[in-house]
Amino acid sequence: MSSDVRLYVDHPLGAGQTVPLDRDRALYLFAVMRLGVGDRLTLINGRDGAWSALVAEASKRGGVLAVDAQTAPQVTPPDLWLMFAPIKKARTDFIVEKAVEMGASRILPVVTDYTNERARQDKLQAHAVEAAEQCGGTFVPPVDPVARLAAVLDGWGTGADTTERRILFCDEGLVGQPADLSGLAPGPWAVLIGPEGGFSPAERARLQAMPQAQAVSLGPRILRADTAAVAALTLWQVALGDWRGGHA
Repeated sequence: MSSDVRLYVDHPLGAGQTVPLDRDRALYLFAVMRLGVGDRLTLINGRDGAWSALVAEASKRGGVLAVDAQTAPQVTPPDLWLMFAPIKKARTDFIVEKAVEMGASRILPVVTDYTNERARQDKLQAHAVEAAEQCGGTFVPPVDPVARLAAVLDGWGTGADTTERRILFCDEGLVGQPADLSGLAPGPWAVLIGPEGGFSPAERARLQAMPQAQAVSLGPRILRADTAAVAALTLWQVALGDWRGGHA
């Protein structure tokens, strides 16, 4: 019997592959989702697309899945990072979930001068996996360890992945101005969202002085941090991303 279950596995996927299940995965599939031998589900690993698999063995302690046919190709999002300051847990989880759904290729939690909340990389990465399973995607963006924004900016432009990467700095100081991204140049970008209290004057001054940073308004109202993340990702995807039919 086919099911709507989608499962992320850290295992190669291809026709004829068998995927062993650990205890946690087995409990999820066989106790929570009520699958049994002979049932079908979809597997993703973030690299090989989506594949149909059959439950070949099932027990409380483990199991085996038999992979047979690819059901969707691997789709890699545009080269867009999301940098955000952790806020309250449920809203931080929301940001990670929406970043996955909206095509962020990497997620970087950063501690700003006004950040009051903490976040754990492993928890955020697990939430990214769950989001990819639920939204039908085949790519799971990596979540970086939490780092201070100042340290991230110190190294900007010195590594291969930031040499040409620009920062879309969502500046609450520009509230009321049009949210216009039409003049942005294609290429690798990082969207930067501040914490609930906004960026400090020193952070705003530093970002405004960086040649790689482009300040942008998100419209006539000051948005909550989680809303701002969704709004900024949407604007970028429409202007430069794969929502317009091609990658930046």
